[in-house]
Amino acid sequence: MTGSTVARAIAARDLRKAYGDTVVLDGIDIDVPAGSVFALLGPNGAGKTTAVHVLSTLIPADGGTAAVAGHDVAIEPDAVRAAIGVTGQFSAVDGLLTGAENLRLMADLHHLDRAVVDGRVADLLERFDLVDAATQTTATYSGGMRRRLDLAMTLVGDPRVIFLDEPTTGLDPRSRRALWQQVRDLVATGVTIFLTTQYLEEADQLADRIALLDGGRIVAEGTPAELKRLVPGGHIRLTFDDPAQLDAAALALAGSERDDDALALDVPGGSDIARLRAVLERLDRDGIAVEGLGIHSPDLDDVFLAMTGGHR
Repeated sequence: MTGSTVARAIAARDLRKAYGDTVVLDGIDIDVPAGSVFALLGPNGAGKTTAVHVLSTLIPADGGTAAVAGHDVAIEPDAVRAAIGVTGQFSAVDGLLTGAENLRLMADLHHLDRAVVDGRVADLLERFDLVDAATQTTATYSGGMRRRLDLAMTLVGDPRVIFLDEPTTGLDPRSRRALWQQVRDLVATGVTIFLTTQYLEEADQLADRIALLDGGRIVAEGTPAELKRLVPGGHIRLTFDDPAQLDAAALALAGSERDDDALALDVPGGSDIARLRAVLERLDRDGIAVEGLGIHSPDLDDVFLAMTGGHR
């Protein structure tokens, strides 16, 4: 795999992996441009972590080809490892060491020159807001602090491609959003992020492109906006101040779904401006007063449920 591969941070063709009779990756293709965020979504057991392990040289593929940072993962695994960082689902932090000691240990593993280690450690502690906790053992860290240190340790070797395998699992919303900002900051410097996540909002917030993995195959791929256009489900919700107005609207807008408890009507057929204008004009002609309205567009939850049969 040469030529255009170098312009792409990750490129895989017909990637296959099975464990006995269980096929985990059934011939998937992946292309990730440099300096972007690519999210791989899928139900539990879909093969997301296996894909990360193959691309990061932790396990071999059974078939197909893959290149990361321009290096073939099967032929040049050492070159791939030198170019990447991996943050797995479970923390790699040593709880008996301080934050600074964890970073220094990682620097030793990368065989960094002693002359640059102090500066690298100080920079990472500051970047991830861990200066005040640098001399504390990480057993005292909160979950968010440990995850930030995990990512800081991944950056010790200055990787250009980073694999984040469900990096925010178990974090509270504030810590999750703080980590999202760290990801955005990394991408702004040209780093490429390969992300797996169970949080669809996370993929929607961060990813330039998303692939949905199910049954070992990629069943859909595109930008978040492109994926949302793949499924129906957009509707307009109208609310009324009395049952008579709801009854009249339900007759005028055949095929709508009533919610009598909320005095509301869900009108299918899309949620764009043209559809909204047509609905309101019809109600106005019939003298039906609307108390309020809302617009629902398909989101990644809708895409996920439609493409994977509802399995999480």
